[in-house]
Amino acid sequence: MPITSIRIRSAAALGIAGLLLTGCTSAGGADAGPTASRTGEAKNPAASGSPAAPPLPAALTGQKLDWRGCKAPEGGERPGSQWRCADVKVPLDYAKPAGETMTVALIRKEARDKDRRIGSLLFNFGGPGGSGVEILPRAAAEYGKLNQRYDLVGFDPRGVGKSSAVVCRDDKELAASEAGTDFTPDTAAEETALIADSTAFGAGCARRSGKTIPHTTTSNTARDLDLVRHVLGDDKLNYFGISYGTQLGAAYAHLFPKNVGGAVLDAVVDPTADAVGHARNQTIGFQRALDNYLKSKGENPKTGTARIAALLKRLDRAPLPVGGRKLTDNLAITGIVMPLYSESSWPMLTSALAKAENGDGSELLQLADFYNDRDESGHYTPSSHAQRAISCADSAERPTVAQARGLLPEFRKLSPVFGEFLAWDTAGWCANWPVKGERKTPEASAPGAGPILVIGTTGDPATPYEGAERMAKKLGAGVGVLVSNKGEGHGAYGTSSCVTKTVDAYLLDGKVPAYGKTCS
Repeated sequence: MPITSIRIRSAAALGIAGLLLTGCTSAGGADAGPTASRTGEAKNPAASGSPAAPPLPAALTGQKLDWRGCKAPEGGERPGSQWRCADVKVPLDYAKPAGETMTVALIRKEARDKDRRIGSLLFNFGGPGGSGVEILPRAAAEYGKLNQRYDLVGFDPRGVGKSSAVVCRDDKELAASEAGTDFTPDTAAEETALIADSTAFGAGCARRSGKTIPHTTTSNTARDLDLVRHVLGDDKLNYFGISYGTQLGAAYAHLFPKNVGGAVLDAVVDPTADAVGHARNQTIGFQRALDNYLKSKGENPKTGTARIAALLKRLDRAPLPVGGRKLTDNLAITGIVMPLYSESSWPMLTSALAKAENGDGSELLQLADFYNDRDESGHYTPSSHAQRAISCADSAERPTVAQARGLLPEFRKLSPVFGEFLAWDTAGWCANWPVKGERKTPEASAPGAGPILVIGTTGDPATPYEGAERMAKKLGAGVGVLVSNKGEGHGAYGTSSCVTKTVDAYLLDGKVPAYGKTCS
């Protein structure tokens, strides 16, 4: 699938901030002492991780960071002078650590209280494909209390943004795919065109970024994180992962359990789900969020869903003209998904749907463009390229057209709005991808790691709550600590005062909550 995929993004990456603060109930907690590490003699990454991995050369482990002023991101403003940027060299291929290298870009805002500084706190805001170098300065106000004692550090994972970004298509090719491909095919010809478009996307990745895409796995990014930790001078990795960032954090804990400091996983990817399972989870999650949105308006969810599904059918037959473009059913689905990420954005969905039902598709198209990182000039950022490259390097599964077609009855029943799109996505996303994927499901077990907070929100559309339960169990007894947030939206920190206080107490004071603590 091209940029119209509705695979997981983080609310922070989308620039969405929930506005409602909620309270919490607690089952009690124990003060386990500081879980976050203080800066000390950093463990050499050559001595940790997979025993099969060759040691890293001194040219990499002995790097000294050259912090400098940061440049403005594409289409954005330059971060303030308190932000500094640097680059870390990492192996392109960890099986050949003395060979070719690539760059991982960092951005940092130093802790305000130097005397009580704990260390670095690294963030990943999801995607995959989100640029931490770009997002963290915009989101930093939410983490102001943590910044008192932590250096806030963002990074662009390998293949993303300023870190040897994967590029697969130009703007003209992306626009042509958006306009000319039906991602919910109704005929054999449309099915063939869908797979042809996906194959062409992968071929473009191989042509433009062929050296990089075999190595964009999450496990390699986790190894990069350990080298970054070492170069920053931290003896433990303190980490805050959101959405896909939870998968990365779990991968790190699996590879380097003894190097885990304070770690928070918010809006959790289900580690037990394969390609079809992930699509099923999202179908359930987005429909659940849509139901909750419709209930909030006093509308029967079944009736409201049928109304929206009917709109999509009309758009499939006759897309709405919007200037020189058209609002297709696929773009409309993406436009509906975007405001479901945050309850504070639901009014935007109400307005956009009302206009579309009256023949004006401009607002739904605008929401889809925002989700797809398309600006008014028609330029797309390459974040979706990295998202696909990382996902397909991770997953070894390549569902066929016949398998996707077989999912349709189940998925349509789960969601008349999102089911068909997500069923076809299983076949289209990595179709004929030029490199093999690493595994069926991600690794997450982390015996020997300290307590890791795992936060699930009951109304999360993109990473349903059940994934947090499974992640906490997968990390292992005494490692995964489940925190349940009764609310809406994708990500709880900064929107739930209870969750925010719980995380702050854990990262700043070492207070580990009781397993199953509930915020409401």
